[in-house]
Amino acid sequence: MSMNPQDGSQPTVVLVHGAFAESASWNGVIRRLQDQGYTAIAAANPLRSLSGDAQFLASILESIEGPVVLVGHSYGGSVISNGALGKDNVKALVFVAAFAPEEGESIGELSGRSPGSTLGETLESVRLSDGTTDLYIRQEMFHQQFAADAPAEQAALDAVTQRPLRDVAQNEGSGPPAWKSVPSWFVFPELDKNIPLEAHRFMAERAQAREVVEIEGAPHAVGVSHPEEVADVILRAIKAVE
Repeated sequence: MSMNPQDGSQPTVVLVHGAFAESASWNGVIRRLQDQGYTAIAAANPLRSLSGDAQFLASILESIEGPVVLVGHSYGGSVISNGALGKDNVKALVFVAAFAPEEGESIGELSGRSPGSTLGETLESVRLSDGTTDLYIRQEMFHQQFAADAPAEQAALDAVTQRPLRDVAQNEGSGPPAWKSVPSWFVFPELDKNIPLEAHRFMAERAQAREVVEIEGAPHAVGVSHPEEVADVILRAIKAVE
């Protein structure tokens, strides 16, 4: 295997953030991937609609020469499930505290299927000119809800830089998912307050994941506070498909 990330033979890792986060939320994971010689692209997920966000991701995937390992956090899992469909260069999907919907399922439906999510009571909304709504986590509740084991100063910054999820994206049903034809890896936290633990376990089992890793005591933003463990799962997915 060549260590030149531009020669088209080594997988490129494409990371897709979810709601209430942004591309820099992957920084700790990216550092570890780069240390191993891999090229990473942290896509700026629009968070506007599932179908539109998936089309945006598909355009990025089409621009990459060579194989791709595709990683999604939270709502980003729905985006990779849809955006990777029919993309032959996508060799593995890694779900990081992420949704893996079946056709027709929305993230709102999946998160409410099992008890335990407290996200709804932390949200505030901004009405948009087209009549739809942007959703944010209230800044004063962000640390406990989203990133409980991150340093308070880091969580305070992340609360301010969070990007909102449009209600259309929350409620839109998935198309046929790529995880039915592409091998998947799942890593998720024990203490996720956005997506219940039982929902994570259900989705991983349904997708017949190659590997499932539960991180004890971790919150929803598991890639921020446990980047090494998350990167290790991604690296194992890379090795399995190289």
